[in-house]
Amino acid sequence: MSGTSAGEELGAQAARTRALALLRIRSRAMAAALLPAAVAVVLLVAGAQGRIGGGVFYAVRWAVTACAVLVLLGAVAVSVAIVRARPAVSPTVPLSEQAAPDLYRLVRDLADRLGVPAPSAIALTPDCDSWLEDRSHPAAQPAGGSAGRPAVSGGRRHGVQTPPVLVIGSPFLWWMRVAELRAVLAPVVAGTGPSAHPDIAAARRFVRGLDGAVADADTPVPGPLATLRRVPRRAVGWIARLLLRTCRGHAAAMERAVAAAASERAQAVDYGLRIVAQEQVGLAYAGWDRLLTRVALPAWRMGRWPSRLDAGVVSALTELSRRDRLAESFASRLGERPACDLLEEPGAADEAASLLAARLFHGGPAETGPDWSPVDWQQYPEEVVDRKWRTEAARLHRVLDALGVRHGPTAAEEDVAHATHGSHGADPVDVAVPTLARVVEHLAGRSGRSEELAAGISAAVAREEAAAPPGPPAAGVSGTCPASGGDVLDFWGPDPLPLFPLQPPRTGAELLADHVAAMVCCAAVDTAGAAPGLDWLDGPALLVDGERRADLGSPVLSLVEDGDAGPLRSWLASVGVRTDKPVRLV
Repeated sequence: MSGTSAGEELGAQAARTRALALLRIRSRAMAAALLPAAVAVVLLVAGAQGRIGGGVFYAVRWAVTACAVLVLLGAVAVSVAIVRARPAVSPTVPLSEQAAPDLYRLVRDLADRLGVPAPSAIALTPDCDSWLEDRSHPAAQPAGGSAGRPAVSGGRRHGVQTPPVLVIGSPFLWWMRVAELRAVLAPVVAGTGPSAHPDIAAARRFVRGLDGAVADADTPVPGPLATLRRVPRRAVGWIARLLLRTCRGHAAAMERAVAAAASERAQAVDYGLRIVAQEQVGLAYAGWDRLLTRVALPAWRMGRWPSRLDAGVVSALTELSRRDRLAESFASRLGERPACDLLEEPGAADEAASLLAARLFHGGPAETGPDWSPVDWQQYPEEVVDRKWRTEAARLHRVLDALGVRHGPTAAEEDVAHATHGSHGADPVDVAVPTLARVVEHLAGRSGRSEELAAGISAAVAREEAAAPPGPPAAGVSGTCPASGGDVLDFWGPDPLPLFPLQPPRTGAELLADHVAAMVCCAAVDTAGAAPGLDWLDGPALLVDGERRADLGSPVLSLVEDGDAGPLRSWLASVGVRTDKPVRLV
């Protein structure tokens, strides 16, 4: 860029002013820590010169000296804690320049057009957002140094501040076109300019150090001397928290001013296209949220993680464009070059981001195992949807067995009972065959039984979740992105997982409705020729004659909430489901 606009200059000046205010807070804290020492030096010098003396001044002099020593020791402890504190770093998938040379070239050219330093590296996040993140602190470096994260431009050399890392939302790469991605990243990349200012960089390091010191103070201390070590840590944390509260207003105002200055600088780069691209940001966010909550979450709960979430968001948004007349114009964009073409191995990057999304939003293990394996979209209906239905149906019948629910045998049940127990003289009435009729008859006309059954299912789900083997500790796990050669989970720290749960725990009524619907779907598949399917916006779907039946929810709720089986029986008759036939369970 050839010049600086008035708006950008005002924003930069405001950011520098706030940065200086933060640095003044740091200076005042240091001065307050040194004040007792200064008073003690004055008293000691005055006593040595004979200007003051006597018992009272002697006691005051040594009391002030002792206080100064304690304050200095506390100040040193706080300073060391702030300097050594590990700053919070977002979990991301590192992307090396070898894995995405075209993307690095795009970012470098964009930085040149904006007249700002290029980001030091690029990383992906499984979210619809992009930002700059300072990772110059030694604790933020991945294992093995900077391998797998070569800088777009030079790092810290001869005292030069290392530019921040550019974090890009992975859904953007798959849904946006190349020109749209460049327009969206322009104001983000422009933020490297203010980041290079020494006052702003120092103010940010100070605030991040305070935040890290507070987090370290709240971390549990193991070992036999935990109580003794906890006291000084809490004292340090209290001081850091006090300083952080004092800095909060200035830090927020500084970041707003930095963002305003960056936005003003980016005005001259693809401004018209950025307006259109921002519409795609909102659309991508909506489709990504639906994909995670409706499609990915059921798979995660079944111990499977979809390995192509970013590719799935394209299918979800294409389906949304088809259904929503307001979004029809967006479909024409699909003929342009997608931003994921800037990657050498889009599939490998998508898989790494998908695994990280499962960890962030569900808390799954860091690596594939017998109970945590990837699943392709082609396998999703059979390996996730059908298995989910049959697992929930089996749980429903186990709870019914525990409640002692029996009903008169049908002809099919008598055949099963005779084949299973006839040689031992068992009474076929005592045999509980898993049929849909058993569930409907138990709930029909008796609303109180719904609460009892819901409580039993909730307890069963809780027991199964408690019995599940815990994942590996967060601080010691890692996963790799084949495209980058780097470590995906270098920066987890001791935070509990999941960091961002998608949904609150389900209530007993919701669980019961899900289990009854699963039983209906199993019966439809086994007796009416239906099939499990995948709807990109709504998740697991029941296909009847190749068409999705989305009208099952209301009849199931009528049975569960009101004990009215009429709507469900009408629905079953329209599909041709036999309620007296046993279903196959897991």
